[in-house]
Amino acid sequence: MKRKSRLLVPMIALLGLAGIVSGCSSNEAAKEETGDKVILVGTQNDYPPFAFADENNELTGYDIDVVKEIDKKLDGYTFEFVATPWDSMFLALESNKIQAVADQIAKTPDREEKYLFTDESYFAAETVIVVKSGRSDIKSIEDLEGKKVGALAGDSYTLLLEEHNKKAENDIILKYSESGTPSEILQDVQNGRIDAYVNDPIMINTVLEKYDLDVEIVGQPIVQDDMGIVFKDEKQGEELKALVDPVIKQLKEDGTLAELSKKWTGGEYIPE
Repeated sequence: MKRKSRLLVPMIALLGLAGIVSGCSSNEAAKEETGDKVILVGTQNDYPPFAFADENNELTGYDIDVVKEIDKKLDGYTFEFVATPWDSMFLALESNKIQAVADQIAKTPDREEKYLFTDESYFAAETVIVVKSGRSDIKSIEDLEGKKVGALAGDSYTLLLEEHNKKAENDIILKYSESGTPSEILQDVQNGRIDAYVNDPIMINTVLEKYDLDVEIVGQPIVQDDMGIVFKDEKQGEELKALVDPVIKQLKEDGTLAELSKKWTGGEYIPE
């Protein structure tokens, strides 16, 4: 019988990805106990409601639940989650410290050149602008030109702004965060250290409810992205992709993804 997925919640430090290494002994124990092949799935622990640590320091959220549903349907595999900082995520994948990423990763041409994405997307996310409440001079991406905007290196929202700068006469001034957490960037917006932030409205509203920040979403969504599970572009990644794609399709068709989306976000944000 298929065993339930296990949770690992080590904080992967920047020094040598020590948290991942600490999970290796747990992986061996899982293999011996279940006979399953263990697949380590990297995700953040501070990106609510998609992937975050709860009051018991266990990973939870929409992306976590989606992978758990996939795990239930794949005999011979056990999926374990590893809390990984955003700036270490793809390095961990490339070095095989993790074998998959489920962390609201948008499909972009550059990423699809380097990594394997599931053909089936499991979430459709919008991109919006956040400013300090009451500010009226920013409504669009063009209005960000010449302004200081919070950024996380390598995420799809930052890539969008970097691409805009390539054709803009007046650059958006990107302020790359050292903390790597959206909540701290939103606090910088509130406190006036930066002018705006660009990210997903569902995550933003979840953070606002938790911290009661004096910021607001303005204008119309800039773009909509489809999110996929990511694998290393190699034989094992191809095998996992071939197994996972049909399961995501099934979870769409039977309404599971819609129910999970409503549970965590309050709406159905499932791509066709």
